[in-house]
Amino acid sequence: MQRKRTTQQKQRRIGFTLLEVLIVLAIIGVIAAMAIPQLLGQQKAANIKITKSAIVSLEQAAKLYAVDNSGEPPTSIEEMMKETEDGTAPLLDKIPTDAWNVQLHYEYPDGPGGKNNPSIWSNGPNDQKQYLINNWEDKEVK
Repeated sequence: MQRKRTTQQKQRRIGFTLLEVLIVLAIIGVIAAMAIPQLLGQQKAANIKITKSAIVSLEQAAKLYAVDNSGEPPTSIEEMMKETEDGTAPLLDKIPTDAWNVQLHYEYPDGPGGKNNPSIWSNGPNDQKQYLINNWEDKEVK
């Protein structure tokens, strides 16, 4: 015995057709293609800001060291990692890193930034051996 399908049963369907799924995927792909370049540009700017923040923190630690040592900044980061003579905790527990997990560079007194202040810099991604982000260029602008 065969059942006759009514028009109501023909109109009722369950799920999506292949065409509908492909259209939705195409729309998602277009939106992603527009959004991803925007996000990548923001990531680079965020990494630079993180690195500048780490440089400022290290510079502040060097200034605190100088306050305790007759105004003379440390000649290396390792000096800020030692306990003081009176038993005070060290200013740093490890060498600070930039946003790419590469250790920051520090030189005093003969660094590239001049003789008056410590020179602190990051070479950027892949440690490209250039003063990409540093603490002396912004000060010269002011």
